[in-house]
Amino acid sequence: MQSYEEFLAEVLIDERTLNARVAELGAEISRDYQGEDLVLICILRGALPFLVDLMRYVTVPHAIDCMAVSSYGVGRYSSTGNVRVTYDLQTNIEGRNVLLVEDIIDSGHTIAHVLEMLGTRHPKSLKVCALLDKAERRETPVPVDYCGFIIPNKYVFGYGLDIDDYYRNLRFVGVVDLSKYNQPA
Repeated sequence: MQSYEEFLAEVLIDERTLNARVAELGAEISRDYQGEDLVLICILRGALPFLVDLMRYVTVPHAIDCMAVSSYGVGRYSSTGNVRVTYDLQTNIEGRNVLLVEDIIDSGHTIAHVLEMLGTRHPKSLKVCALLDKAERRETPVPVDYCGFIIPNKYVFGYGLDIDDYYRNLRFVGVVDLSKYNQPA
């Protein structure tokens, strides 16, 4: 596996900017859910670092849970909306305020499916918090109630976002120079 420095085109969002925005999101969420029952649901695996940092800034009492979904499309970076849940919630969300925590919203297919599915479980409210929003790539309209950053249509990695399951641990969001990235065989 090559070092990310070899194919990093640019640092799109640095660590300091990420930390500041996550703190702001936590403060917004804390204000909006003051006195309410809140469940943060992490969409695995990419949103895990974001959830861990975000929940430290959410000052209202809250529960957390996780779910994993996979979507299949044509080509490695696309989703057609064929989504399946590979790990479901362990928490009953009926009558509770639910905030989905997602790393990136691209086409919107996956999050739309998750919202529809969780809506059948009768939460009190169901909202979305996304670290990154590639709004220009949207194919399915979805609400993004809390947005960290709107980003251009670039292939990004770091801070939970992977390249072939690597580099999720980086403390920044970088852009891949695909001409320099050698994909594993």
